[in-house]
Amino acid sequence: MKTLKWAGLWLLLLALCGVVLWQVAIRWQPPTSQYPMQGATIEAASGEVHWPTLKAAGAQFAYIMATDGDAGRDPAFQANWAGAREAGLRYGAIHRWQLCRLAVDQATNFIATVPRDPDALPPAILLDFDHNCSDRPDAEPLIAELATFLSMIEAHAQSPAILYVTRDFDAEYAITSRVERSVWLPRRLFPPDFGAVPWVMWQASDIRRIDGVENPVAWNVVRPEQGG
Repeated sequence: MKTLKWAGLWLLLLALCGVVLWQVAIRWQPPTSQYPMQGATIEAASGEVHWPTLKAAGAQFAYIMATDGDAGRDPAFQANWAGAREAGLRYGAIHRWQLCRLAVDQATNFIATVPRDPDALPPAILLDFDHNCSDRPDAEPLIAELATFLSMIEAHAQSPAILYVTRDFDAEYAITSRVERSVWLPRRLFPPDFGAVPWVMWQASDIRRIDGVENPVAWNVVRPEQGG
């Protein structure tokens, strides 16, 4: 009986520790002393965003989900784009690449959705495996398609794009060594340990709770020498 009592107490303590650690994790961000420029990824799934509050809570920029493949458009993009601009945050657009769709059609979707804006940050291309697409093209055709896409959207944005590359995608295609663009890499809590070139931006959390945003967001920091 005594053993069961102690076991129950230990389980309770472990549960309490788990709750405390979770609360720390969802509020954690890399230290601003080391990474002065920090910001959020915002999309429709983020829920309601009060942009002045988000800015006051420490976000200096926002990358905003815009398009997905050749037809998908984030329903909150226009509102979020305007909200970030009006609050005085720096802002940029994200396109989610789809392996199952042609580059020209994807670029057309992006260009039709994202306004040409000289104040915007470079466009970001999210390269990850889409669970709705089973295609795994060879590297050479993929690189050729990606080059077509980049040439079209960079002419529209009038700035070089940044490649937001997941570990699995880079392991499959070695994108960071094959495409000469700045890279944005994700890894929870610790700086990324993959990629053939130094990252420009790091997604440090994808579960952060921050004032001004209804739901958890991805939180990003800029490599200090890139902060200007």
